[in-house]
Amino acid sequence: MTSTGQNSTTTRQRRSRRNPHSPPQDSSVTSKRGAKKGAVLRSSPRLAEVKKKGRMKKLSQETGQDLIVGLQGLDLNLEAKTLSGTGVVFDEQLNEFHCLWDDSFPEGPERFHAIKEQLIQEGLLDRCVSFQARFAKKEELMLVHSLEYIDLMETTQYMNEEALRILADTYDSVYLHPNSYTCACLASGSVLRLVDAVLGTEIRNGMAIIRPPGHHAQHSLMNGYCMFNHVAVAARYAQQKHGIQRVLIVDWDVHHGQGTQFTFDQDPSVLYFSIHRYEQGRFWPHLEASNWFTTGFGQGQGYTINVPWNQVGMRDADYIAAFLQILLPVTLEFQPQLVLVAAGFDALQGDPKGEMAATPAGIAQLTHLLMGLAGGRLILSLEGGYNLRSLAEGVSASLHTLLGDPCPLLESPGAPCPSAQLSLSCTLEALEPFWKVLMRSDETLEEDSVEGNTAEEEEEEERPYEPPVLPGLTWPVLQARTGLVYDQQMTGHYNLWDNRHPEMPQRVSQIMCRLEELGLAERCLILPTRPATDAQLLTCHSAEYVDRLRATEKMKTRELYREGARFDSIYICPSTFACAKLATGATCCLVEAVLAGEVLNGVAVVRPPGHHAEHDAACGFCFFNSVAVAARHAQAISGHALRILIVDWDIHHGNGTQHIFKEDPSILYISLHRYDHGTFFPMGDEGASKQVGWAAGMGFTVNVAWNGPRMGDAEYLAAWHRLVLPIAYEFNPELVLVSAGFDAARGDPLGGCQLSPEGYAHLTHLLMGLASGHIILILEGGYNLTSISESVAACTRTLLGDPPPVLTLRRPPLSGALASIAETIQVHRRYWRSLRVMKRKDKEGPARSKLITKEALQPANPGSANGLTTLEGNILDTGMGKTTLASSVQESTSPQTKSEAAVAELTQDQSSEGALPDPATSEGAMPDPTTSEEAVGGAELIQTCPASCTDNQTPPTSPVQGATPQSSPTKLTGILRTLELDNKAQGSPESQIPGEERLLGEAAGGQDVDDSGLMQVFGYTDQAMFYAVTPLPWCPHLVAVCPIPEAGLDVTQPCQDCGEFQENWVCLSCYEVYCSRYVNAHMLQHHEASGHPLVLSYVDLSTWCYQCQAYVHHQVVLDVKNVAHQNKFGEDMPHSH
Repeated sequence: MTSTGQNSTTTRQRRSRRNPHSPPQDSSVTSKRGAKKGAVLRSSPRLAEVKKKGRMKKLSQETGQDLIVGLQGLDLNLEAKTLSGTGVVFDEQLNEFHCLWDDSFPEGPERFHAIKEQLIQEGLLDRCVSFQARFAKKEELMLVHSLEYIDLMETTQYMNEEALRILADTYDSVYLHPNSYTCACLASGSVLRLVDAVLGTEIRNGMAIIRPPGHHAQHSLMNGYCMFNHVAVAARYAQQKHGIQRVLIVDWDVHHGQGTQFTFDQDPSVLYFSIHRYEQGRFWPHLEASNWFTTGFGQGQGYTINVPWNQVGMRDADYIAAFLQILLPVTLEFQPQLVLVAAGFDALQGDPKGEMAATPAGIAQLTHLLMGLAGGRLILSLEGGYNLRSLAEGVSASLHTLLGDPCPLLESPGAPCPSAQLSLSCTLEALEPFWKVLMRSDETLEEDSVEGNTAEEEEEEERPYEPPVLPGLTWPVLQARTGLVYDQQMTGHYNLWDNRHPEMPQRVSQIMCRLEELGLAERCLILPTRPATDAQLLTCHSAEYVDRLRATEKMKTRELYREGARFDSIYICPSTFACAKLATGATCCLVEAVLAGEVLNGVAVVRPPGHHAEHDAACGFCFFNSVAVAARHAQAISGHALRILIVDWDIHHGNGTQHIFKEDPSILYISLHRYDHGTFFPMGDEGASKQVGWAAGMGFTVNVAWNGPRMGDAEYLAAWHRLVLPIAYEFNPELVLVSAGFDAARGDPLGGCQLSPEGYAHLTHLLMGLASGHIILILEGGYNLTSISESVAACTRTLLGDPPPVLTLRRPPLSGALASIAETIQVHRRYWRSLRVMKRKDKEGPARSKLITKEALQPANPGSANGLTTLEGNILDTGMGKTTLASSVQESTSPQTKSEAAVAELTQDQSSEGALPDPATSEGAMPDPTTSEEAVGGAELIQTCPASCTDNQTPPTSPVQGATPQSSPTKLTGILRTLELDNKAQGSPESQIPGEERLLGEAAGGQDVDDSGLMQVFGYTDQAMFYAVTPLPWCPHLVAVCPIPEAGLDVTQPCQDCGEFQENWVCLSCYEVYCSRYVNAHMLQHHEASGHPLVLSYVDLSTWCYQCQAYVHHQVVLDVKNVAHQNKFGEDMPHSH
């Protein structure tokens, strides 16, 4: 008995020293360079540590409970109905009208004939679910149009040619035919039929191939070939009949859809996004309302988005950039339940009206990006397009994509041109006050400072684009869509000394069980597996290292233990070598199937993982670098340096993959991982953003280094939109490999992050637009069996073509994450021109007043404010050159007044964008200056574009035509009234974080906030301002709190570095005392040096977590708070439980 007990104790101690499995713990708690992956440094056990272990266990249980609650809302059940099928309305009746007096009129029946011929040739109509066009009823048309106007159009059926021509001449750019009314009613009804089918779960998506077009038609006005506004009617119909609350309308026709915009410009339930040719108002319809500064009126402010192109020749890269930088982030916050597209194809190359250079492949990309929204409920409605070949190929590309065919490889993706960058910057500037997701770090784009931009390159960028003559698109015929590799033999690798090691055999077996339960495995093509050959392994690993691992097959247990101890975070058993070869070989088998066209994409459920494995060393549970070997294998069998994108979303940096390809420009490696200033595994600076590759490979290593936990869907999607996808599209890969670790998932014991299965599905969907859909997910980490099973299942569904599930973002991206993204963008701007599409921000100005202005103007939830505060005072910022004014907007005679008066920037810099038509005759004429001044309490307002500016020039878009730009900002005063506090920001702690970090981030939190400057801005120099903060009820770093020293606490203790007595904090790990950042920032320096996360204020006894960037209140810190309270006030803290 005694002997057995001693042996057991010895074994447990041995396991504890080698056990990488631990409860959630921030790696910054330990600073030892050689710390194991997931391990906690230990010393001799004490009573305090036993108590600490109990708290850790409790915290771990809370994390698990949060995971269970989070997964309850995820619908991955086998019984869940997955919609399939693409509907199409293509009715010959819609072609029974033409211009009677001009046979050359662009909008003619030949458009329909060209489309029909193309669709029949490609067999697309047979693959779709056909619907008969139906007539829209008058009451349905009256959802948008007036009865008088509808009745007038109805009378055109009985007019002769002369009367038709006279009536048509009273409108702009229209013709009338006796059948125009009938066909227009059929066209509107066709879209309504698809709305019923999509929302009635008959089909997944659809396209209405109709004419006449509709997006220019207004309430009582025919315009631009359009009689009735089909998408506007459809949006109102979906809301009225089907109870849809939020509709997104995307208009990519080369002409601005002013009719649609005017219909919804005061409605926050419809988000309208238009990307169109504008040329400073010189292009039809010549409206100021088509420019970037028009964002909607009243409650609809922020729900109109215009991206105006100010030159011809815009390419796919420009359109894709607009979607990534603006549309997709905003729609994630808007959360549409239905997406309608005014799908004009006159922006395609060769169109005589558009003069743009987009391609059908680019249209496929735009369609694919939209298919990830609203659960895939997407309807396209044909608008313009007047080059018959381009029109037919554009419609064909859209239908192919709706049917689930992969997007063709872009011929020349490149990066957005400077003119497009300017337009995007202006639109972002206009929208930022209304959408939290568009908030960015304080980054300033200065083209002159970007190195590596030669004069020849700049000249090439500015040169007008000559569209190439591209061959017709080819679409692959696939026998199967998704390949799956798995082998039960891979479970033979296990830890002989610790059966609870996180990298356990159940990881892959449970994933496969879940895929089978959901019926996903049987929808995949199960591919045979085989071990990797030595030749394959030697493309990435040394022969000596391969032989060293091979020798472990014959080692005894003690020898295996010693051999594993020679590496970092490694265990080895007799079957390890065989399992590692099998995992790598299976991945190569999947690569072969994808490149041979046997499958489109695939999932490799393999272990052990691989991305930490170096050229000659095992590391972090990894032996052979499966992704790296697979990439080299793909290049070998393709016969050339195939462009391969490797995306590594494992929470740990893939040091092995990075090192293997650091000098190779044919492999683009992008990793998103926890870095924590070099203290998170695998430690050191290899995962820092400054690591960009070497020699010819410079710029092809991209690291997004998270410096803390809690990164979730919002943060990863922000990285995707702002960084990953822009670079990926510019690189234009031919194959995408994903190091798919799922330890960033919610509930993972090592990652401490919050990615959801839905989030992983969306990341996968966005990558599927690249490389003709050739994408392979290879399992890496992930140590919560439920999390990895559900996450792999969500990704597999997406690869199979199911739309990603609806994703609800609980909060905007954390400011720390935005800082990490901005840091990587700053590093890589010299290598990737697509990253120069950045929101320009002034370097000077009262940043905090800007922030409060944004909160006050949030339109997303009208009526949600639960508190109003009136602050009277001058808004001054002496010598800063810029002041931001927020004012309550009174009712005025013009909606434009409300739009421009709600947010105005007083500045000496003015826009010099080109002149517009006479405002007196323009649809978008500006209001009376007197009215604008009244709306803002008498302040002079001058609108500014953040881009090209000249001094002493009042822009034509100024809401006050007579404003004087020469006035000094210090002389301009105003009153800040009606500060609306969004009640959602006072609900859950997570929803508060962005505002708190800027307004209340502790001295050590890294936020540049000057309270005295804020008081000056608001005119308050002798009054205090108070903010309410709801602290986090728990954070994963509470385990770092150590027992209180026996000597207790002394709240009067000075800073140990400078001796200051003001605003001192005590570290809850080592109990050293330092001053705040408002004094000499010694506590901040202590945190950066030690990694200790939690500190307690001796001023107000609040607890701040550096890693979470938030205040924390939990039972764990109550004891130390109470001791500090006793020392400070001589009594126990009230309500301490």
